[in-house]
This record gives sequence, structure tokens and C-alpha cells, in this order.
Amino acid sequence: MGLLSSRLYLRIWLAVVGAVVLISLLVAGVWQLSREERAPPVRELVLRNAAGDVIGQAQSAPDFKPGRPMRFELHTTDGQRLQVELSRPAGPPPGMHGGARPGPGPGSWWGRQPLSFVWMMVLVSLAVALGAYPIIRRLTKRLEALQRGVERWGAGELGTRVAVEGGDEVAFLAVRFNHAAERIERLLASHKALLANASHELRSPLARIRMGLALMGDDSSTQAHEIRRSLQELDQLIDEILLASRLDAAQGEPEAKELLDLTGLAAEECARVGAELQAAPASAGVGSQGLMLRASPRLLRRLLRNLLENAQRHGAGEVTLALHVVNGQADIRVNDRGPGVPPAERERIFEPFYRLPGASEREGGVGLGLALVKSIAQHHGGRVHCEARPGGGASFVVRLPLG
Repeated sequence: MGLLSSRLYLRIWLAVVGAVVLISLLVAGVWQLSREERAPPVRELVLRNAAGDVIGQAQSAPDFKPGRPMRFELHTTDGQRLQVELSRPAGPPPGMHGGARPGPGPGSWWGRQPLSFVWMMVLVSLAVALGAYPIIRRLTKRLEALQRGVERWGAGELGTRVAVEGGDEVAFLAVRFNHAAERIERLLASHKALLANASHELRSPLARIRMGLALMGDDSSTQAHEIRRSLQELDQLIDEILLASRLDAAQGEPEAKELLDLTGLAAEECARVGAELQAAPASAGVGSQGLMLRASPRLLRRLLRNLLENAQRHGAGEVTLALHVVNGQADIRVNDRGPGVPPAERERIFEPFYRLPGASEREGGVGLGLALVKSIAQHHGGRVHCEARPGGGASFVVRLPLG
């Protein structure tokens, strides 16, 4: 039983073999029963004289068929050859009642060949299917559970583990999957912690460099300007890496949420970069207090700022932010008139540190702004995507739940 319980293929093979054997036995039994009922009965005729002595005997002819007269070829002791024919009685023989089974005839159920055999095979197939289903289902249910676990893990739920049942190959595979998933989760967590700690430690040397520049004076030189611009980019990169690490840490809420006026927050960010705000009218579901939603003030402000700065960087000077209510959600659209984003790149631009082909470092940005926008939107139960803007340019759309 140890080998049988630890080998899944043996149990499946035995289940199939058992089903085949069962079908074969049932079919053989039905076929034999059908042959026996169709076989003509052998009858023996004995002829005696008045004294009771046997003067002749014979058996029924082998070509006898049900429903026809029974013929005998009788040879007497005095050498005579007689042909005896007995007609079949019109009704059942005396004494055959209720449970007695009449011989097969044209109207009997067993006489309807091959229809009776087909029906019997259908019934046998149903019986085998009903009997084999629980066995096969039990064997494959754990495979389906393992499949669902792998799919959830592949979708990003790195904490997913599958249940380990039994001691066969499926259980071994579940154990190895759980072990590999745990190692990968620990590895990613250590990498995120290392990145966050390194980014945090970089703030100190940056502050010292900035202080040294201030003590040196000569702010008008080109070298000082370039150094300050590089320091600003490094400071922005460190800030975005730290924020991305907190959002990916999955250790509770990185920021407290509160009820915010999205219209007012968007107006402040548009005024900072000189973008046009197109607020949703009151008839579109916005109350007198503006478009309200529950979010983190710091994260929502960062989302709007990253979208506006990205549009201003590539938008040829024309940037608008439109607010609407769509299906009970806040619809935030940041539009520009830049070169747009190719359809094949509209998903990849939200990946960390990804830039469009041909983008120059002189244009600014470190490749984390849109990735942060996606993380912040998902953190608030929303989503973001990029689409083409009618008339040219790109439109970045964020949907966040209201209330």
C-alpha cells in the first residue's frame, strides 16, 4: 500500500484498469445471458408401447427456432422411420405464472436485437461513469488547487501557499512550490529593504554636498548649476525609491487615508505647474463641497504631481487636467499635446525605470514617476492606463473609487 499511496500514476492506472475489467465482465455476462436465452431448447421424444417398453426415441432437430413447430425424426425398434411434428402451444405452459420467464420471442425485450444490447451498454456505461467519477475527481482536485495557487502567485500574490495533502507526486510538488515561493518572497523582501536603506543613507552625503556648494558660493557658474540640477534629480530619485519601497512592502497602510476634496487638490497642483483644470460640474454627481474621495493626502498629491510633470515634460506646453465622475468613480485625465505613446508601449511605461525608446536623460525624470502613479492608484483600489488623445498627444486616465 505504501507504493500505491505514493504513486499517483499507479492509482489512475488501476482505476482505469478496474473500469475496463468491470465493463468487460458486465458485457460478457450480458452477452452470455442473451445467448442462453436465444439458444433453442433441446427436447427428447420417447415412444413407448402399451406395456411401457421403449420402442423408439429421438431429439429435436438442431435447426429448431422459437415460434416454429418442433420436429423429431423417430426410429422405432422394428426399423421404421417416422417424422413427428409438435406444434407450439398458443399460450404459456400450465404452471408458468408471475415470476416465470417465458422463452424469447419476437415480442420479448431480449428478442429486440441489437437494440437491447445497445441499451444495456448505455446502462453499463452510466454505471461505470458514476462509479469512476469520485475516484478521478479526488485525484485531480489537488492538481486544480495547485494550479490555482500557482496562478495567484504568478499574478503577484507572493504570499500564496498551497495545501500539502498525501505523499505522492502532487504533494511533493506542492512542498517544493511552497519552498520556492517562500525563498523568492524572502529574496524580494531583502532586496526591497536593501534598496530602501541604501536610498535613505544617500540623503546624508547629498546634504553634505549641497552644504559644500552653498559654502563655496559662486552660484552663477555653469558647473554649480549642473551640480545643483544633478543633486535635485538624485534627491527626487531617492524620494521616489523610498515611496515605492513603502508601497510595495505590504506591511499595513503606508499612509493614513482621509476624506479629501479632489477638486481643490487638483487646483493646487495645476496652479503650481501652470496647467488648465477642467473640473466636473455639479450635475455630474459632484456635490457642493467638490469631488470627495477617501485617500492619503500625500500619496494623492504625488499622483497628480507626477502626472502633471510628466505631461509638462512631453506635452509641448499644453497640459490640461480634467475631472469627471464615471460609474461612481473619480475619473482623472491628464492630457497633453506631445508626440503621444505608441500602443505597444502603453503598458510598459508604467514599469519602474522604463523609458520610451529615444528618450533623453536631459528631458528629466528617472523612470519611476509613472510606476509610482500605478502603485498609488492600486493602493487606493483604482487603476491607471494611457490612451491616445483625439487630435494628437497622450491622455493618462486614473480611476479611483469615491467616498
